[in-house]
Amino acid sequence: QTHYSVASPSFEGKTSFGMSVFNLSNAIMGSGILGLSYAMSNTGIILFLILLTCIAVLSSYSVHLLLRSAGVVGIRAYEQLGKRAFGHPGKILAALVITMHNIGGKLEFWVSSDLIFKLPFFSASFWYLGYTSGFSLTCMVFFLISVIYKKFNIPCPFDGFTNHTAENISIDGECEAKYFTINQQTAYTVPILAFAFVCHPEVLPIYTELRNPTKRRMQAIANVSILGMFVMYLLTAIFGYLTFYLNTEAELLHTYSKVDPLDTLILCVRVAVLVAVTLTVPVVLFPIRRALLQLLFPDKPFHWVRHISIALCLLFVVNLLVICVPNIRDIFGIIGATSAPSLIFILPGLFYIRIVSSEPMNSRPKIQAACFTALGFIFMSMSMTFITLDWVYGENRSGGGH
Repeated sequence: QTHYSVASPSFEGKTSFGMSVFNLSNAIMGSGILGLSYAMSNTGIILFLILLTCIAVLSSYSVHLLLRSAGVVGIRAYEQLGKRAFGHPGKILAALVITMHNIGGKLEFWVSSDLIFKLPFFSASFWYLGYTSGFSLTCMVFFLISVIYKKFNIPCPFDGFTNHTAENISIDGECEAKYFTINQQTAYTVPILAFAFVCHPEVLPIYTELRNPTKRRMQAIANVSILGMFVMYLLTAIFGYLTFYLNTEAELLHTYSKVDPLDTLILCVRVAVLVAVTLTVPVVLFPIRRALLQLLFPDKPFHWVRHISIALCLLFVVNLLVICVPNIRDIFGIIGATSAPSLIFILPGLFYIRIVSSEPMNSRPKIQAACFTALGFIFMSMSMTFITLDWVYGENRSGGGH
């Protein structure tokens, strides 16, 4: 039986199963949750549920491929899997994709929260992160409860609130839920969903820190985390959509501001989201910094000046982009259609095919991995094509501003 521990013999992980679930759930949870109601409004409830289920199941299978590949060669870093599979170019590619995705993830969350400055967390153990991740998830549960409450607090149609809702003119079907629908904005649905489940660069570090690490134990952690986020995402999407229907914008909190910009509960929710964002920084900053260190200083020993300088530079770049990016929907589209399918579908499938040499290419697992990789390329090509067409010919470019 293959031994799947990725830690060295002298290293013993100390993080419990529950803490690891909190850490991975916190890595999964991101700004994608704010765009799920918008995605549902452009697909309908049933089609959205089908797509959400498919992405969740495929994300779990992707974790399986990563764990299997890492277990064969005893590697604990995503970039090192790239190097093992394709040499130095593979390492560079993996590092660039991770950097792009995580910067995009923080950019989306910061644009959505209207917060320009964040305090950096430079270093923390996974045990400490388990508690902060749990508190961060608690903030997002408060966000979910508020979304559910507002469904029964905001009537539809939206006339009679404030002058800010004058644009929400009642039309036929405005307050009627759709089960299946296709329109020009549907192109953003799968990228939003894919982005919402990306946690793969964090899987191996969490695996390394796990107490009694085995592939089955880590896969169980991934499955529990993905299932928990699936439930939270589904409830958020349904109740957000059933509150605003056709008026749902790309950023859900921005939609609530159209009803009442001074609503006390929504202002508290914004604060909770900001806290969740801040507590997510260590988990997301870790793989970006590691990727950059692998690219720029592969043979250099740890140094605090370099460590802190990279963190400050990353935060500066993201803050600068926050000021320049006008629309969170565009970030959802680009990141969700490029780096997300790369991290979920393409790279794990390719790693498995190249690294697991004990199985022939015509074996069922290798064929499944090849089809999985091909699905990622198809998804990326189709999403980018439709999103580009929307940019060129679309008329509604105002939804989801910040």
